[in-house]
Amino acid sequence: MSLDEPLGGIISTQEGKSGLLEGKFSLEKVLKELLVKGRIALLQTKSDQDSELYNFEIDSTTQLHLLRNTTPFIIRCFSASNQHSFTVSYLVNSCGLSPETAISASEKIHFENPKNPDSVLALLRNSGCTNTHITKIVTKLPSLLLVDPEKTLLPKLEFFCSMGFSSARVASMLSPDPSLLGRSLEKVLIPKYNFLKSVHISNEDAIKVLRRSSWSSSGNLERNIAANIAVLRETGVPISRISYLVTRYHAISLRSDKFSENVKKVVEMGFNPLKFTFLDALQAFCQTTESTRQQKMEMYRRWGWSEDEILSAFRRRPQCMQLSEKKVNKVLDFLVNKMGWQPAVVARAPVAICLNFEKRVVPRCSVVKVLLLKGLIKKDLKLGTFLNLPVGDFLDKYVIKYEDDIPQLLDVYKGKVSFMELRR
Repeated sequence: MSLDEPLGGIISTQEGKSGLLEGKFSLEKVLKELLVKGRIALLQTKSDQDSELYNFEIDSTTQLHLLRNTTPFIIRCFSASNQHSFTVSYLVNSCGLSPETAISASEKIHFENPKNPDSVLALLRNSGCTNTHITKIVTKLPSLLLVDPEKTLLPKLEFFCSMGFSSARVASMLSPDPSLLGRSLEKVLIPKYNFLKSVHISNEDAIKVLRRSSWSSSGNLERNIAANIAVLRETGVPISRISYLVTRYHAISLRSDKFSENVKKVVEMGFNPLKFTFLDALQAFCQTTESTRQQKMEMYRRWGWSEDEILSAFRRRPQCMQLSEKKVNKVLDFLVNKMGWQPAVVARAPVAICLNFEKRVVPRCSVVKVLLLKGLIKKDLKLGTFLNLPVGDFLDKYVIKYEDDIPQLLDVYKGKVSFMELRR
């Protein structure tokens, strides 16, 4: 018996149908044979969802302990895998799945003949899929191995190529998320693609929209979107902005009466339909209720913002009405209580509460605070001035420029040194 032979293969050679622990080779006997040789290959889990294959060197003093403690787990693992041993073997050897992933996938699909799966894999390879692509596709959509390759799979691949994508591009688009291959071509992909093209959506963006689970269902989705697009066009929103909204925001699929009401509110607040902030504000209104917006406003009031400052911040950055109270309080506590900026100063730069706190706000504000304490930059520097800069520009202008004056400035930016240590 080879030490490299998988346990599943060894156990599956049992004679008769009397069960895993009966027959010519019991599980305990197999384990003992492996332990005698000083090695064992077994599946050991760190959690129910996290399995890895390990090789252990076993000394004689630990053999009994291993038998007592690993046998129940191995029985569970190999009972499951033996039920569909051919399927598991095929998924590992032909599709490149790990043993653990193959066992999991075998709970969703089962086959004892490789003819259809072989045909599916051959079609995928002929259509530009590499082994890596195939492994990703089968891992996420194992049921694809059971479809009719010529009648079901090929027409979909041809459809994506008809959109102007090369075979290689189709493979790279589908492998991370093959859900589109599970959609009906006639009922979902073709009609919804035609609708998207009617509102000037690019093919790249059409793929992104078609991936959304909501687009796989029938119903009034297109009807709502068509009605909402009509409202936007009447309001003066350019078609390019509408296309952007359809592709990236879920607000466009809102029930038409609610959508129309929110468009009216956004217009009344003074947002310009020609600018992207109009779309951001519309998204904010569509994703929050009136009571939620009132709660957000009350939160900003507690930080000392006036009504005008709150509305001004919303007009500049509509996303500030969608942020969680935890996020807002954390940012404002840092900027006001630790950095020393006045609440009104932060209100004039709402971008500060919308950006990534740990990666953008903290390191940049810490650097600027040191420079202010050392008198190297003007005290009236606006938050938005340095928070909006690209990373390279910020480092050049506020870190590298002052390295001779403050050698530790880069360490402040990286969080290795606190600005408090350099305040003197």
